[in-house]
Amino acid sequence: MTNPHDIIIRPVITETSMDAMADKKYTFIVTKKANKFEIRKAVEAVFGVEVDKINTMNYTGKTKRMGRNIGKRADFKKAVVKLTEASKEIEFFEGV
Repeated sequence: MTNPHDIIIRPVITETSMDAMADKKYTFIVTKKANKFEIRKAVEAVFGVEVDKINTMNYTGKTKRMGRNIGKRADFKKAVVKLTEASKEIEFFEGV
């Protein structure tokens, strides 16, 4: 996983994550195998910011049913990235 774009899958856009942007906290879905050091390097490389702290959470997918058919949602890993006070904000989230 040398490419930073392979580590960051997509941003999470919810009311809670939008409220956390005031504190310079941004939420991303990342690959399950990525650790905090790889996530830090990827965010700094892609967005050109300075990362202060990272919190990660592993989620298991829910089991869903449609009549007799049983399926499962995908497992995923979520990372909350806090930027330093001197760092600029990520412009990707500005228009949302």
